[in-house]
Amino acid sequence: MPTLTVEKNQISPKGGGELSGRYLQLSSSVVNWKETGTKFTHCPVDATQKGRNIMKEFSDIKRIVVKIGSSSLTHSGGGINFRKIDRIAMVLSDIKNMGKEVILVTSGAVGAGMAKLGMRERPRIMEEKQAAASVGQCELMFIYDKYFSEYGQTIAQLLLHKDVTTQENLRENAQNTLETLLRYGAMPVINENDSIAVDEIAYGDNDTLSAITASLVDADLLVLLTDIDGLYTANPADHPDATLIERVEGFDPALYDIAGGSGSKVGTGGMVTKLHAVEIAFEKQIPVALCNGADPAILYDVLSGDFTGTLFVPTEKEGE
Repeated sequence: MPTLTVEKNQISPKGGGELSGRYLQLSSSVVNWKETGTKFTHCPVDATQKGRNIMKEFSDIKRIVVKIGSSSLTHSGGGINFRKIDRIAMVLSDIKNMGKEVILVTSGAVGAGMAKLGMRERPRIMEEKQAAASVGQCELMFIYDKYFSEYGQTIAQLLLHKDVTTQENLRENAQNTLETLLRYGAMPVINENDSIAVDEIAYGDNDTLSAITASLVDADLLVLLTDIDGLYTANPADHPDATLIERVEGFDPALYDIAGGSGSKVGTGGMVTKLHAVEIAFEKQIPVALCNGADPAILYDVLSGDFTGTLFVPTEKEGE
């Protein structure tokens, strides 16, 4: 597999070390990107490695927000994947037993409701989607509670919408509730309140919701479990020679060009919304790990600091 390098400063060393492998470092001085053969280059290059000071040692990470998408919870036909949910419950409960605080942001309510209501395809009309979400959220939490209870873990449901985080009093109430649940050892399970949310008060995707949640609780790490290994130099479905980018320091809008175009609603496996989540998390200096959730046990690798995926590390803010 070709190696992704940063030219001029030779930031990606050949002999190993912390920055070995495919690596990108961004800064406010980045003005353009170009792909040359198997090298992905940004110019000019800032060789300072500020992000390494922001990222905690993985062993020091205490509070984690984990987002799991619908593809990691359901079969391809739309039915609930009970084996996968059992695996998720076991891994997250075990991580909790390691002394970590875990918050789960979950999708899947609409899909679960579709199965219960006998819908053959995902609803497009708002009221049908809300009805499916209303039924499906009950089903989803029933299943979660069943499996988490098997591992001695108490869970708690919170359904959020945009007003909760844009109105100060609602935001403070949500923060207080989350902090209290964590103090009592419960694991918050968060979803968007799809049964009442309309465009004006909807986040629209749970990538964004997970980043908002991480900001609310001042998390040490946000993990996005998805159906792709991480951020690639191009869409791997269309470009077999695309390279996985293992580490990105800092954020620049040019990243959206890799994901499918700035402002696009379609991209590499929904990569645009994931990059938006990274932007939100970076506002609170929260690093983000993006990796494949096919086996939730990858979370052990993430916490060890050695995993297949992309680690996004915020750089120091100006003046700090």
